[in-house]
Amino acid sequence: MPEYCVTGGTGFIAAHLIRTLLAAGHTVRATVRDPGTHARAQTMHGRSLGQLIEHDEGWIMDAEDEGKVGFLWELEGASERLQLVKADLMVEGSFDEAVRGVDGVFHAASPVLVVGGSNGNKATTKQDGDEVQEMLVEPIVRGAANVLRSCARARPRRVVFTSSCSSVRYCGAASLNESHWSDAAYCAAHGLWYAYAKTLAEKEAWRLAKERGLDLVVVNPSFVVGPVLGPAATSTALIVLAMLRGELPRYPNTTVGFVHIDDAVLGHILAMENPSASGRLICSCQVAHWSEILESLRERYPQYPIPRECSSSQKGDDRAHKMDTTKIRALGFPPFLSVQQMFDDCIKSFHEKGLLPYPPCATA
Repeated sequence: MPEYCVTGGTGFIAAHLIRTLLAAGHTVRATVRDPGTHARAQTMHGRSLGQLIEHDEGWIMDAEDEGKVGFLWELEGASERLQLVKADLMVEGSFDEAVRGVDGVFHAASPVLVVGGSNGNKATTKQDGDEVQEMLVEPIVRGAANVLRSCARARPRRVVFTSSCSSVRYCGAASLNESHWSDAAYCAAHGLWYAYAKTLAEKEAWRLAKERGLDLVVVNPSFVVGPVLGPAATSTALIVLAMLRGELPRYPNTTVGFVHIDDAVLGHILAMENPSASGRLICSCQVAHWSEILESLRERYPQYPIPRECSSSQKGDDRAHKMDTTKIRALGFPPFLSVQQMFDDCIKSFHEKGLLPYPPCATA
C-alpha cells in the first residue's frame, strides 16, 4: 500500500484528504508547523472578522495552523498510520524529512484569503501591502518552491499540487479550460492577491518540475464547500459561516465556481493514482454569483441573517464564466455533487460542532 505525504495537514482540503487516505489503508505523513500546539488565525491589525471584511484586506488563514491538530488523531486509522511531521513553508529544506521515502506527495499547504474588504482586496497602505506579501503571497509562492525542491531531492513517484481555479479564470475568456492562465498583472491591479499568488506559485511549480524531472499533476479546484472536520470553520468554510451568522454586512460581488470537498479530494486521489492523469485538472461544479447562492440558502434556511446587500467593490471578480471539466471527467470522474448538497453538508457540520444554532424545532 503506497505511503503518502500531505502538506498543511490541518487545512480544509488536506484534512479531508488525510481522512480519505487513512480510510483506504494508506500510511500518511502530514506536515504541520507545530505538531504540539494550537493553530492561530492571523488577522489584519487584530480586528474582528466583520471589521476586517468591512475595512481591510480580509482574513488570512494559515493552512498549516488552522485549528488544533488534535482532531487529526481522531480520524479512523490515525493512531496506527498517521505521522505528524514539523515543517514550515518559509524554511528551505523543511520538508525534506516529510517527503523522504514516500510514494507520493500532495502539496495542499497554502494560506487562504477567505474574505474581501471594502477596498476590493486592494492594499491601501504600505502596511497592508507588506502584510499581504508576508502572510499570503510569500508563503504560497516560496512554499511551493520549497516543497518542490524537497521532492526533487526525495524523488517520489508523483507530486500532486493543489492550485486553484483562481490561477485559471482571470484571463478574459468566458469558457475556461486547463490551457488558460490568469493574468498576474490583472490580478495585482484588482487586488486579487490570492489569485496572483496561486498563479505565480503554480507557474513556479511547473518550472521546477520540468527542471528537476518531477512527475507533477496539478488540481485546480474552485471554491470548496462541505463539512468541516476540525473544531472550527477554516478556509472557505469560514466565509460561509460568517454569512450565515450575519457577520458579513454585504456578500462578495464575486462570480465563482463551487465544488464539494468530497469531489475536490477525489480529484486529488485521481490525480495521484490514475497513470493517465497529467498536466492540470480543473475540478469545479456550478459557476454562480454569490447572489444566486444566497438566494437559495435564504429559501432553505430563512432563520439565519444572511446578507442581502452586495458589495460595491471587488470589480474584476464578478465576470461570468464557465469551467470546462472535460479533462477530469475523461479520467473517469463521476458527476459532480450539487451546490445544494455541498452547502447542506457544510451547514449540517456547523450544527453538529456547535458553530451555528439548529433551526427552530430541529433536533440534533
